[in-house]
Amino acid sequence: MNVRNDWTLEEVTELFDLPFMDLVFQAQHVHRLFQAPNTVQISTLLSIKTGACPEDCAYCPQSVRFDTGLESSELMEIESVVARARAAKDAGATRFCMGAAYRSPKPKDLRLVAAMISEVKALRMETCATLGMLSASQARELKEAGLDFYNHNLDTSARYYEKIITTRLYQDRLDTLQAVREAGINVCCGGIVGMGEEHEDRVALLHTLATLPEHPQSVPINQLVRVAGTPLADAAALDPFDFVRMIAAARILMPLSHVRLSAGRGQMSDELQALCFMAGANSIFYGEKLLTTGNPDAEHDQRLFRRLKIAAEPSPDSSAAFQAATSPAARLGATAPLSVASFPDER
Repeated sequence: MNVRNDWTLEEVTELFDLPFMDLVFQAQHVHRLFQAPNTVQISTLLSIKTGACPEDCAYCPQSVRFDTGLESSELMEIESVVARARAAKDAGATRFCMGAAYRSPKPKDLRLVAAMISEVKALRMETCATLGMLSASQARELKEAGLDFYNHNLDTSARYYEKIITTRLYQDRLDTLQAVREAGINVCCGGIVGMGEEHEDRVALLHTLATLPEHPQSVPINQLVRVAGTPLADAAALDPFDFVRMIAAARILMPLSHVRLSAGRGQMSDELQALCFMAGANSIFYGEKLLTTGNPDAEHDQRLFRRLKIAAEPSPDSSAAFQAATSPAARLGATAPLSVASFPDER
């Protein structure tokens, strides 16, 4: 099965609208063709600069425009960040993500973040950053520092975007993704569900992600965390099955990507998380916080992994045999293009 970047909107809609059990079955089939089953990649996310962001993202407690009670903090010291990265590695994380509430980082701050990246990279961890919009030269500077992944989510569909954010354009986000790709940095890009968007917006978001010039190497699927003081504090609760649909469809459309069960996991039952893993999620954030919102603690996650007999994915440089055995070349046995009609029919 070949990976495709030419999905039509009609194909994505047809896929997304499958009966729930058929969709999850197909997602598990694709998952086992392209990914190592029963393994989860573990990342830890640290807020290295919190709050005072000038953007107006309606879901975000870090916006200076909303009164959420969040205390702002300046950029952390390099030594403190490295210490947190070392602790994350000791707890089992293989990727360390550094998030800062910027519209776009200033040159001085970018140099400091680049130094953090180099120090974390020296711990033999994958590095990731999310710093807002980047220019081509900024992306190259981060690449030179050793950055492996850059996170910049599309959040929602192009149509619904202006109802969530007015301080930047959808195209601005696409331009940052292009700068990151051209710099040779892996892209981490997904979206948020539960913000009042419609069915068509979820389909359109998935279609946009799946038809980028290259699929994001990591695709975080976030469930809105409703924070008092933000415009979305009273958003209607999301149907859990709709969330699983997003995971399953993302897995089928972007089979080589890590699909990350991301924000909102703190409000999910173990059973719902297990269903997400069955539907193709194979990456999580590990630790008590995701920037400023809650997350299950590491001990809880370890208990869940033991119950499900899920293993943590080894770090990329720790197991050449694992990487060889689970590479797409080793797992693919067919060359037909992936399509909605490609999957086994159990009837």
